[in-house]
Amino acid sequence: MTGRRTDGGGSTAPAPAAGAGTVPAVRLAAAGITLIAACYGLARFAYGLFVPVLGAEFGLSAAAAGAIASASYAGYCAAVVAASAATPRWGPRAVAVAAGAAAASGTGLIAAALGAAVLAAGVVLTGVSSGAVSPPLAGAVARWVEPRRADRVQSVVNAGTGLGVMVSGPVALLFAEEWRLSWAAFACAATAATLWTAAVVPSHRRRRAAGARAGGHGVGAGAGAGAGSAPERRDLPARTSSARGLPAGALRMLAAAGVMGAASSAVWTFGRDVAVAQGASEPASTGMWIVLGAAGLLGALTGDVAARAGLRRAWFGGMLALAAATAGLVLAAGGTPGIHIAGGLFGAVYIALTAVLLLWGTQVYADAPAYGVGAAFLAIAAGQAAAAPAVGAVSDAFGPGAAFASAALVAAAGAALGPPRGRRPHGPDRAQEDRAPAGGRMREPDAVPGAERVPGAEGVPCGR
Repeated sequence: MTGRRTDGGGSTAPAPAAGAGTVPAVRLAAAGITLIAACYGLARFAYGLFVPVLGAEFGLSAAAAGAIASASYAGYCAAVVAASAATPRWGPRAVAVAAGAAAASGTGLIAAALGAAVLAAGVVLTGVSSGAVSPPLAGAVARWVEPRRADRVQSVVNAGTGLGVMVSGPVALLFAEEWRLSWAAFACAATAATLWTAAVVPSHRRRRAAGARAGGHGVGAGAGAGAGSAPERRDLPARTSSARGLPAGALRMLAAAGVMGAASSAVWTFGRDVAVAQGASEPASTGMWIVLGAAGLLGALTGDVAARAGLRRAWFGGMLALAAATAGLVLAAGGTPGIHIAGGLFGAVYIALTAVLLLWGTQVYADAPAYGVGAAFLAIAAGQAAAAPAVGAVSDAFGPGAAFASAALVAAAGAALGPPRGRRPHGPDRAQEDRAPAGGRMREPDAVPGAERVPGAEGVPCGR
């Protein structure tokens, strides 16, 4: 049975049927969280876990290690733009497989690296993989998951970063004496995740045929404008917001995302290195990384929390907690359980803040929500790319305490950049309740003025 949904202008769009044209939510969620875990947690962020041993192996200073991390973030920025353009043309499966292949190639290069140049090339490829994986998974969930389940699937997929970070720790402990074996294991895991995703996500051609059978409206049509979800919907161009210029509130949202990325780069790049330098043992510092990833899985609950507290409060509290976690890692002075508490707090609030930005982006870019989400995550990576070498340089010149204190101050200042008052996320069930007549028209109370609401926008997902 096919239901109907209405957008902010009162027009209707078909909700996908539970039969043909959909993919079981559990299968897509499992494949999505696995690929995100491989591209983000194993390929991209595991570099920070290995900075101590890689620095010793290749003679890297803190500034050089930060520069390599910055190059990875730059690769992410380029890849997320390219993948956003490629997904509508080639389909989610092709782009997701390409992202997984980049993760496998990058981790394989790191495992085989004999010099700093090859190491840097591998790290850049891992950054590319994490940037390329977000748009196709966004398009896949928007197209093939029923709208009533899309938000929950997104929460699960978004927590994949924490899962990958959590898994990377035990692997590093298992191969403590041979770090290359750890990266070889990551390459094998990325390959397996890529093959699984290729088996689960339907082909582009099959999707277009399904849309034709449904009368031109595919699953989640319009939901992922800009992320490959609406090639059949010619009335919804992929970059509507871009063509009109920045909508109200976009600059604030992008600035907040950039500040959050800059503040988080200290822990992601040098967190374990600082713990080891302050006297933490190998198992204790690796345990901190595992706790960080495990706590990140709590980010799956962010949507429900933000719906109750509001995005402004969630952002304000999250940024202050990010500042506390960053400063706490240095104040713990390598002691256990202090570094574990600080690492766990960081992991939980980082994933939560990315989810807040995801919801915020879909509201600011109400006519092209996936484009808004992509812009927010691009700004996060840009902030990380700019800050990572700066944190390394400050650490070399004044010590890690000064570097992490500076990052904590940036996070605390960024708390003031939250969404305007009254901005709350909308779920599919609340959308109808929140609409109220306004001058004879039906409008969303939190919608951006002048922006039309896209059918299915509530369930638009993206990686982090």
